Amino acid sequence: MNMITRPPISALADTIDIPAYTTSGNERFLFEKAWERRLPLLLKGPTGSGKTRFVAHMAARLGLPLFTVACHDDLSAADLTGRHLLKGGETVWVDGPLTRAVREGGLCYLDEIVEARKDVAVVLHPLTDDRRILPLERTGELLVAPASFMIAVSYNPGYQNLLKNLKPSTRQRFVSISFDFLPREQEIAVAAQESGLDEAAVAPLVDIARRLRTLKGQDIEEGVSTRLVVYAASLIVAGLPRQEAVMAAIIEPLTDEPEVRAGLVEVARAVLT
Repeated sequence: MNMITRPPISALADTIDIPAYTTSGNERFLFEKAWERRLPLLLKGPTGSGKTRFVAHMAARLGLPLFTVACHDDLSAADLTGRHLLKGGETVWVDGPLTRAVREGGLCYLDEIVEARKDVAVVLHPLTDDRRILPLERTGELLVAPASFMIAVSYNPGYQNLLKNLKPSTRQRFVSISFDFLPREQEIAVAAQESGLDEAAVAPLVDIARRLRTLKGQDIEEGVSTRLVVYAASLIVAGLPRQEAVMAAIIEPLTDEPEVRAGLVEVARAVLT
């Protein structure tokens, strides 16, 4: 198998605006090697742990066009591949994001793949094995993915259930990377950089988030994402009092239940005092 030739990443960094990303392991190296060897990638981890940011970061580092799809219950294979549409009184074929990624040799990222309809997996299978092809039955085309094309998918194992799960036959087509929240000091640094709030003021917000994450699966369905910590810090920078920022950006997004919300407020108050 021929390796892909491309400019050094250091050279790309001088010409491309690369989204900030703080690595916590060897995920960047693994991603690059998977791309070089034309291997599909599966990212697993909780909401807000940096999966989508990581993909955007890597697409920019590698100089790849990025096509991101937020999967949902009604997402079908046709939404990815394309369909015939009426334009100006004529019926024309319009490529979907997956087809565009194949044609342009880009990176197609399917976020929360388990939310999509089952026929999506059928479309992905021939692209995630050694064939690397995309049959378009409606146009009669058989697209062969170029060397630079890559497909990456993600899902949150915490939301898995019997009705929404990746089949082993699909999962075993991917190289996999597990994501989790950053260690405390790294998360403080990231939230401070993203929001502009100094690290000393960000630290209590991260501590609140870490305390509330221990309640996942009990009082709340999902832990506090780093994104929400950044939101709270940004509101403080904008002039909102700290308690109000925590309430609006961290507590309220987690639950609609008054009793649960009151319990979360007590946890936050204990950290802030």
